Amino acid sequence: MKAKRSVAVLAVSGIAVVSVVAGLDLFSSPGSSAASDPVSGRAELAVLNSEKAQKAKSPSPKPLSAEEQAEEVTRLRNQIEAVEAARIALQNKADLRQKAKNTALARYKALQKTDENSREERASRDAERKKISGTPREIAMNLLADHGWKESQFSCLDSLWTKESRWKVSADNPTSSAYGIPQALPGNRMAAYGSDWRTNPVTQIKWGLDYIENTYGSPCGAWSHSKATGWY
Repeated sequence: MKAKRSVAVLAVSGIAVVSVVAGLDLFSSPGSSAASDPVSGRAELAVLNSEKAQKAKSPSPKPLSAEEQAEEVTRLRNQIEAVEAARIALQNKADLRQKAKNTALARYKALQKTDENSREERASRDAERKKISGTPREIAMNLLADHGWKESQFSCLDSLWTKESRWKVSADNPTSSAYGIPQALPGNRMAAYGSDWRTNPVTQIKWGLDYIENTYGSPCGAWSHSKATGWY
């Protein structure tokens, strides 16, 4: 006669494991015949696997409430606005300093104006024309000396403006009114350097180099600030 089949329910870590055992007690001592029974062994293995699965599960992050989400959006917006305000303030200061320099330079030129030899004047014009020819990167490299900077400063300038605009004349920041290679904020502040500020890399680069000199002293100074804060 076949032994009567019984069902044993084993609860481990909140998980019920049901095993059908042919007349055997799953809870027998290790020395009993149940310990070597294949069915009982599979049941115990299922229990151990269930325990491991429970431990492997990581707690799901608690979703933010609607109020918490609104607070986070407000915090991020305030942070962005604070950065934009700081950039505008620095660029305003740089413009004021440049205007003062331009006034002093104009006065100096008026006092020191003399007749120049036509050959020297022509050579100077040719040199200036050559200096603002080429790609935007070449133009910027040529203009470094006008600010008393060595060529070693160009690597910092290249990293800075690659990050800001990828050296694109028409680079337009979608989250602000920053524009051009140096990302003037707003872009029309470069109009003081030429009415072609939207399309002329020379106009943009001249403004950008003056801004860097007046605010950070050098391209490497500006790049250090950008790496530390994410903007310059």
